Amino acid sequence: MLSEKRGPCIVILAAPSGSGKTTIASKLMDAVPSVSFSVSATTRPARSHEIDGVHYHFMSLPDFERHLADGRLLESEEVYPGCWYGTLLSVVEKSHKEAPILLDIDVVGALRVKEHYRERCLALFISPPSAEELESRLRARGTESEKSLAERSSKARYELTFADSFDHVVVNDDLETAVKAVIDLVSDFIRRC
Repeated sequence: MLSEKRGPCIVILAAPSGSGKTTIASKLMDAVPSVSFSVSATTRPARSHEIDGVHYHFMSLPDFERHLADGRLLESEEVYPGCWYGTLLSVVEKSHKEAPILLDIDVVGALRVKEHYRERCLALFISPPSAEELESRLRARGTESEKSLAERSSKARYELTFADSFDHVVVNDDLETAVKAVIDLVSDFIRRC
């Protein structure tokens, strides 16, 4: 049982790219409207459809480094060469039982947040049925070059090795079943938060 002290109430979804994490996050927020999404900071350039502060907080590398040095980032990771992502501490600290926050972050960052917040954090790993199925999903997107597909597949295989370090692993071999499992786990966590 969590303490009665009002404090952060954090849900993390982490997964290799192509596992269905973004779809599951969207369906979770539809089903549990008190959950709000934490917008990550990144040094990568915005894509044409992306809006600063909505999709990401887009920062220059020097700005990102200042946030990191000033302790304003809870976690950060160079996800791909030259491409940093991080979670703003101020957003997470404002969360509570009535307004839990959802972090959609990489696997290593997720474990750092879990280590820091412990029982105030539910860390869920969304797993594909297999590494081969994941590669097939990435290929089906049609958005990756062979080089980037190889990089993402290699990173995914590495990330899969961390699954057992999470509070729960949800295998996304059937989207409806995976969404229901996530909603049930999150709803139970929020009641105890």
